[in-house]
Amino acid sequence: MSDTNGDGRIAGSINGLARDSDLPSKPGPCALVLFGATGDLTRRKLLPALYSLHVQGLLPERYAIVAVARRERDIDGYREDALEAVRAYAPAVPVNRQAWDTFADKIHYIKAGLHSDDDFRRLGETLAPIEQEHATEGNRLFYLATPPEAFSVVVEGLGRHALTAEQPDGPWRRVVIEKPFGSDLASSLELNRRLTAVISERQIFRIDHYLGKETVQNILVMRFANRLFELLWSRLYVDNVQLTVAETLGVEGRGGYFDESGTIRDIIQNHGLQILTAIAAEPPVTLEADAIRDEKVKVLRAIRTPLRHDVAFGQYDAGLVNGQRTPAYRSEPGVAADSCTETYAALRLYVDNWRWAGVPFYIRSGKRLARRLTEVVLQLRDVPDVLYSRLTCSEMPANRITIRIQPNEGIEILMGAKEPGAGMRVQPVRMRFAYEQEFGKAIPDAYERLLINAMLGDASLFARHDEVDLAWQILTPVLHRWGDPLTQPNAYAPGSWGPSSGDQLLAADGRNWWNSG
Repeated sequence: MSDTNGDGRIAGSINGLARDSDLPSKPGPCALVLFGATGDLTRRKLLPALYSLHVQGLLPERYAIVAVARRERDIDGYREDALEAVRAYAPAVPVNRQAWDTFADKIHYIKAGLHSDDDFRRLGETLAPIEQEHATEGNRLFYLATPPEAFSVVVEGLGRHALTAEQPDGPWRRVVIEKPFGSDLASSLELNRRLTAVISERQIFRIDHYLGKETVQNILVMRFANRLFELLWSRLYVDNVQLTVAETLGVEGRGGYFDESGTIRDIIQNHGLQILTAIAAEPPVTLEADAIRDEKVKVLRAIRTPLRHDVAFGQYDAGLVNGQRTPAYRSEPGVAADSCTETYAALRLYVDNWRWAGVPFYIRSGKRLARRLTEVVLQLRDVPDVLYSRLTCSEMPANRITIRIQPNEGIEILMGAKEPGAGMRVQPVRMRFAYEQEFGKAIPDAYERLLINAMLGDASLFARHDEVDLAWQILTPVLHRWGDPLTQPNAYAPGSWGPSSGDQLLAADGRNWWNSG
């Protein structure tokens, strides 16, 4: 069978999983209702992503954006705020007058709270003529960019006023819910119970923006479209897997929220475990949403519950970073002076299945670390030390495959090569693939892909309820500190790679963290 199409392009498939609908598709008419429309998420991510999609011609031919917030605003003022947000947070997207005016005409503003039946009644009464004006055919995407405690309240209010009701062969109604979905297993189960009493699981889109990143989506393509990698992808060749999600910033004015959350809830329970499942999953039978999510659930079911010796906690101290004095976490506004909340966590996890039995998966995440970095490193097993003595390859570490999710997105393979000259000295060299260099364009923001998928009804990049519950089941004992909530995290210097306990977690196994350059 030929590997190329009629025009000479390489035919793409993922072990026979490709489908015609993999190509970008424009959604049908709909209204996007944004709760929390004056909040930080809407300004920084949602409005810039929607405008970028508009400029690219990827939004429906007929759509409306209905901004809902408690503040008193007129429509012209809100549209002006939206323009400022796009200019500030999407500088690469051209803002010309004609394109913006067309987009702004789609934006409407409704002053409404989140609790009163009068607010939901007014929303319904105002939404109906907007839908008629823009001919959206009654299709609605509700986006809850609100505090987590409002999720069930808003959905229940929408349900009481039949705003999310669906009829056979009628318009669709979907609800996008931001993280965190609950704060532990019990709260996740309760939240899901309240939501599914009003709407079906099929209508719920639990968003994790990491799943919309091109580099995370490429993990499945890298594995299943390349025999080179899939042959190595098991305990037979992989010694350990390391996942790092590092930030250089502190809590940046979000101390009150973060002190109730911590790094495990904020990063590891969602972003961290989602990336881990992409790395460890078996090939799905198709690229349909449930087939992909079924394989991720199997991975989560196989993860061994971590014990005390599998976890290290840290909290950043005061110090100098690039000549600037930074405060200790406990001195940040909104943070309790005796807080035990972790700003750093490192875990050793095991996936107890046939493919990965015995291979440790190390996950770490933290704030005020040495570098902003999200990457996965698969370290392969050492080659037998037979042909090349330690004298000739003492500088040669084990082969590594690094998947860099952000920044400098791409893939790197560390391998050995002969150093030029007399003798036989082996040195490490790197083979690199960089997204921007290879494709000649910037990677789009994750929210663009996720918004389009939600409008299309494609849930493959959204978490299913059993994924979320299993992630909480794995980490709830850690969150509750195995019955000792006052467990003290180890202090670490800002600008470092975290506390020594994070390094000791790997050192106990005879390993170390690989920090890429």
